[in-house]
Amino acid sequence: MSLRLVFVADTHVPKRARALPEQVWAAVDDADVVFHAGDWVSTDLLDEFERRSTRLIGVYGNNDGDALRQRLPETATVTLDGVRFSMIHETGQAKGREQRCEALFPDADVLVFGHSHIPWDTVAPGGLRLLNPGSPTDRRRQPVCTYMTAVVANSSFGDVQLVDVRTSP
Repeated sequence: MSLRLVFVADTHVPKRARALPEQVWAAVDDADVVFHAGDWVSTDLLDEFERRSTRLIGVYGNNDGDALRQRLPETATVTLDGVRFSMIHETGQAKGREQRCEALFPDADVLVFGHSHIPWDTVAPGGLRLLNPGSPTDRRRQPVCTYMTAVVANSSFGDVQLVDVRTSP
């Protein structure tokens, strides 16, 4: 059996986008587990993710107010078919990130994070996989908006794909 995963962060709805693109909602609807690495901005968006996700794992970000912080943790951990995930919104500067995160999350196989809106997929020297899905609504200095998908099967994590969000004509 395999689990289909979707990773999003930095949705900033409704401040930077009025709504999440339908392409992203379709991915959420089809996923077995959805990770959201913070900066939701509105509880309405969290409510919609909870309604549409088979299973949702979320954390708050630096742009999330008290109402979201009351409902979401700063960090989350979950084990899916033997693969240990941790998630936090912010990891600090890019320089030294892998080593710093390995020290902060020694029991994780995969660390999901956000904040920069810049997609990131690296493996630290000790084997920790670090993933930032970018943002599906605010590309900042990136060429396109993005999110990620992956699969957990037979206690193994893989098939990570960075997905470009298509814009309407």
